[in-house]
Amino acid sequence: MTSPESAAAAIAESMIEIPGGRIMLRDEGTGRAWFVDLEPYALAARPITRADVRALGREPVGPGGPQAPVTELSWLDAIDLCNHLSVTAGLQPCYRTGADPDGLDVTWDRSADGYRLPTEAEWEYSCRAGDPGVRYGDLDEIAWHRGNSGGAPHPVATRAPNAWRLFDLIGNVWEWCWDHYDPEVYGPYRVFRGGGWNDQPRACRASCRRKSHPSFRMDDLGFRVARVAGC
Repeated sequence: MTSPESAAAAIAESMIEIPGGRIMLRDEGTGRAWFVDLEPYALAARPITRADVRALGREPVGPGGPQAPVTELSWLDAIDLCNHLSVTAGLQPCYRTGADPDGLDVTWDRSADGYRLPTEAEWEYSCRAGDPGVRYGDLDEIAWHRGNSGGAPHPVATRAPNAWRLFDLIGNVWEWCWDHYDPEVYGPYRVFRGGGWNDQPRACRASCRRKSHPSFRMDDLGFRVARVAGC
């Protein structure tokens, strides 16, 4: 069995340095658009897998083999796993958590060098990799979706990557982001992005935004990790 330290090292090796830049986000429901300026950061080339979670001492649930993305994880679960991975890797955890079931007491120490969820802006900027289109390639070539997945998740990094060598940002599983979706309307609900193995093409787009409560779990919703640049 892979040791926790070996799993942490494999995740560290998967990190891709992403240059800073500017991204315009858009909410299709309200028509609102806004710009976000980004500092350089690092993002994992692929989602966290079931094998990663097992090696870190947790038992994954949800469908798929060892190299499939881990699913059935809430936003709160993902936050906890980010901190657990950071401690395993000897890094400073990014999050301070509490007992609030809505996750409103979770705080992010932006100076910490540990693992964290990407922001929504980081996620879309990474997904596009400079491509202004609907998605960064032909859907069947880059993504596992309802039309080609056979009704199940697939091992990560088995479809074509984008220009920055990032895999599965479209399809296979949705991915939790740090951000609230719209706190004035939806309270504690958090954003997830990317589309999953059971989704139609409209959901598998770089700009598609979804949301749910931080305790929500689903069999096609997982996450990938980010860190500060240069670590």
